[in-house]
Amino acid sequence: MSWLKRWIFRLTLVALLAFATLIVGGAYDARWRLPDLSPWHKVKLDDLTASDLNDRFTLADYLAHEERLFAQVRAFESSLDPRYRTPVNRYHAGSLSHPLSAGRDWNRSFESEPPRIRGGALLVHGLTDGPYSMRAIADVLRENGVYSLALRMPGHGTVPSGLVGAQWEDWLAAVRVGVRHVRSKVPEGAPVILVGYSNGGALALKYTLDSIERSVGSRPAQLILLSPMIGVTPAARLARWISLLGVFPYFEKANWIDVVPEFNPFKYNSFSANAGFQTAALTSAVQASLTRVAETGTLSEVPPILTFQSIVDATVSTPAVVHTLYDRLPANGSELVLFDVNHLSGIDVFVRPDDLSLVTHLFDQEPRRYRRILVSNKATGSRDVEARTIEPGTRDVVRTPLALAWPREVFSLTHVAIPFRVDDPLYGIDGATAPAGLIPIGRLSPRGERAVLTVGTDTLMRLSSNPFFPFVEQRVTGWMTLPQAR
Repeated sequence: MSWLKRWIFRLTLVALLAFATLIVGGAYDARWRLPDLSPWHKVKLDDLTASDLNDRFTLADYLAHEERLFAQVRAFESSLDPRYRTPVNRYHAGSLSHPLSAGRDWNRSFESEPPRIRGGALLVHGLTDGPYSMRAIADVLRENGVYSLALRMPGHGTVPSGLVGAQWEDWLAAVRVGVRHVRSKVPEGAPVILVGYSNGGALALKYTLDSIERSVGSRPAQLILLSPMIGVTPAARLARWISLLGVFPYFEKANWIDVVPEFNPFKYNSFSANAGFQTAALTSAVQASLTRVAETGTLSEVPPILTFQSIVDATVSTPAVVHTLYDRLPANGSELVLFDVNHLSGIDVFVRPDDLSLVTHLFDQEPRRYRRILVSNKATGSRDVEARTIEPGTRDVVRTPLALAWPREVFSLTHVAIPFRVDDPLYGIDGATAPAGLIPIGRLSPRGERAVLTVGTDTLMRLSSNPFFPFVEQRVTGWMTLPQAR
């Protein structure tokens, strides 16, 4: 026994030393790999936390705090050293990237109200995003008589350092505040819908599962998820351990996975290690809640879910959306819309086999409890697309032409493209020019020599709008269950 104990001790010691080496090595890698941090990576602002957002906290309180918070941002901008007054720094008031150049700071929470309210919706944006990403879907909901509140999540919309300390519980507490307000805005008996984009999708689902498991908050009638974050890479957890060394000035870059120029007015480009860890922790909490609800036999209480997801997604796991969520749902009217790759682009032969096999698996004509829709080329030699629909419990595929087509030289949708129209003034690939003073990010498609630009071409060339958004609008409109306007 003493021999065994010695070996256990030695193996434990070796494991701890290996882990410590990995952590210190990661911190050293960040120190030498990443560029110098800027003031917006270090400044601390006074944002809300879960402990602030109790049951008595109202939207009016939230917006009053937001007013003070953005006053801090403007004061921070005015105090910056002149060397940061560059043409594409979002924290320079005279730049081509300053949020106010759009005529309104869409990083802030906003409401969208129809003439007659048939229902209400809380819109929850994604990680590093702001409420701007919810504009198009808010317009769709308003046209259908749905009041919307697009709520800025704590740590977002201000400075990237806001996500160095934010916790996913802070965001979930904000969701509870938002749902309470939306509920107060709609007529008695009118439905409340949760709409979540990316990380916001995970928050919408976690709120819903909490309402089933612990009777926390009022249960939504339906969920609409856009590129929902149901599963992410576990590497984010390691980044969190590495970031623990970020408290030491020598290793301050350990707090960051990416440090990138901030040229996007409504989204952080830099990405903190804590942000990655929080998404991993949130998705783990969602998956655990799903498992508990399934084990207790209350999965039947999950409301209908409509999801839009690209089969190729570099940010979240598409298989997790299919297998972890949808394959467990009851027959409750849920629907999954998948966007295929462009089979005419000539590049689909380079797509990972695992991604392509997902389509084969999902559209194998075996009955499932939810509606499946695949948006794909009508034919191999055509850019035109169709919707291939399999109704719940059936095997038959119904093909419907959509009068939509893949843009030339676009081989797939992306995680960030789903909620934006192609004529979005900032992120769209078509349409009118961007507002005066803003760069039309969605229309940038640089080709030239490498190592010239201050931002990687993969960032600039990533598709940022959805050529099939009219189909998103059509499905949202046809899927929602709303009473007649009075």
